[in-house]
Amino acid sequence: MPKRSYNPRLAKIHRSYTVEEAACLYNVHKNTVRMWIKKGLSRCDDRRPLLILGSDLREFHQKRRIMNKRPCPPGTIYCFRCREPKSPVGNMVDYIPITQTKGNLMGICPCCDGMIYRLTSREKLEQIRTQLDISMPQAEQHISKCD
Repeated sequence: MPKRSYNPRLAKIHRSYTVEEAACLYNVHKNTVRMWIKKGLSRCDDRRPLLILGSDLREFHQKRRIMNKRPCPPGTIYCFRCREPKSPVGNMVDYIPITQTKGNLMGICPCCDGMIYRLTSREKLEQIRTQLDISMPQAEQHISKCD
């Protein structure tokens, strides 16, 4: 099961939380918070009830969020099914514009045959062309403009 990412900004830095309060804050079971303590979340002292500083809770989740990031190397697109960056089949992608300055690169994952997408700007297309074959599909003419 993939690790879940929690919003670090939910914890208020000038407040202390009990295990139950931290569990309610992140909508998890209190055993999950106890597992976080075993994995390195610091607590105020060894007395009961266990108190966790909000600043420590926020820092713990920020570190985990950074640790779980998987940046895509050039020429790859992240596949959500496979949960890792993949080069599209045949290094071929389509560019679908969203606005004047950005658009989606769309390709096919070589492992699961699912569609993979990557948001990119028009400025970076020339840099991406060195690794991937980019085609820009043109819309068909409107019926009123046809002969």
